[in-house]
Amino acid sequence: MRKVIVQKFGGTSVADTEKIKNVAKTVIREKENGNDVVVVVSAMGHTTDYLVKMAKDLSADPSGREMDMLLSTGEGVSIALLAMAIQAQGYDAVSFNAMQIGIITENVHSKARIIDIKTDKLKKNLKEGKIIVVAGFQGVTEDGEITTLGRGGSDTSAVALAAALNAERCDIYTDVEGVYTTDPRIVPKATRLDEISYEEMLELAHAGANVLHPRSVETAKQFNVPLRVRSSFKTDNLGTLILGVDKMEIYKPVTGVAADLSQARIVVCDVPDTPGQAAKLFSNLAKEHISVDMIIQSYARKVSNTNDIAFTIDSSDLDKTIKTLDSLKKDLNCGDIQVNDNIAKVSIVGAGMIDRPGIASTMFQTLADLGVNIKMISTSEIKISCLVDKDDAERALKALHNVFELEGDETAVVKGDLPDV
Repeated sequence: MRKVIVQKFGGTSVADTEKIKNVAKTVIREKENGNDVVVVVSAMGHTTDYLVKMAKDLSADPSGREMDMLLSTGEGVSIALLAMAIQAQGYDAVSFNAMQIGIITENVHSKARIIDIKTDKLKKNLKEGKIIVVAGFQGVTEDGEITTLGRGGSDTSAVALAAALNAERCDIYTDVEGVYTTDPRIVPKATRLDEISYEEMLELAHAGANVLHPRSVETAKQFNVPLRVRSSFKTDNLGTLILGVDKMEIYKPVTGVAADLSQARIVVCDVPDTPGQAAKLFSNLAKEHISVDMIIQSYARKVSNTNDIAFTIDSSDLDKTIKTLDSLKKDLNCGDIQVNDNIAKVSIVGAGMIDRPGIASTMFQTLADLGVNIKMISTSEIKISCLVDKDDAERALKALHNVFELEGDETAVVKGDLPDV
């Protein structure tokens, strides 16, 4: 039985017709290796940004439904052009959007999650020898409403399709040659990793590494999909393989360093110190599909019997969060709500950190030596994150990358922007 390979190409990889022709050659090469091929593509270049700008020019607060209708059109252009490019080189190809296949999502606009993928049409066309080109980033509800998957949508589409088709592997093609110890645009001597675990990649993605979105890594880990990050421009380079931590040899405690500049910190002040307040606060945020990252609750003040609850969110959710909190303020009987979007989250990640003393103190001392003030701290078994001023993030990242000896001998080459996620 022929193996299925799923390939994903981001917006910069299909930014113009010449790049689309090159993608077609990469796809055909995999087909000539004797494999069935399913290709997932994003919208061309910065199409999505352009569409968002047009929407904002017309409405300060466009509806989620109409935004999904608008943004889902970008991938339709990419899949048709790529299918044409493959056909022009003598191979049979067919393009499908999410509705035509049946990529079923929950009924949520702009951040929908995939709940099922119908594979009948995919398997029929693969059996006929066709290369299948699928629109990433989009889905459809059971009752036919178009949805989009949010940031990382095309990566998530590709991994979900690989899981549904029991694919041999999923190759994510980007503008960089794999996963690096940190952002090579900031640290040119960042080291490309041959291997990284699902767990480490997931933490780095949550920490702000813009190679893969956390949702795609979560899906790959859940369904044990072999995942490889590769260069669109150096297709002979095997890039970085993402696999289970139990299959890896751990040589260093820290694998990578990341900075997330798209964070905002909210402090809800003077919350009565009574049971159920935190549940009320965060359940209402959850209803609005607002994800919360770091959370700190202060000790109760003896006089007022109140505390402060601080948490971080993605800055794209800031307006919605403030609106939600304003509507809750009376119910919570709280004080002021303070907002700071001039902050960043700097993180170190490594499976080798488990039971290794001194890692946290080294990180904190390094930041102290730089004069960088830590506003919040969160930890897991393989990650330590510190919230700092946004202006301090880049030098903090460079210093941490150096102190944990992650620099390589070669300078990384980055073509264009890092991939859209």
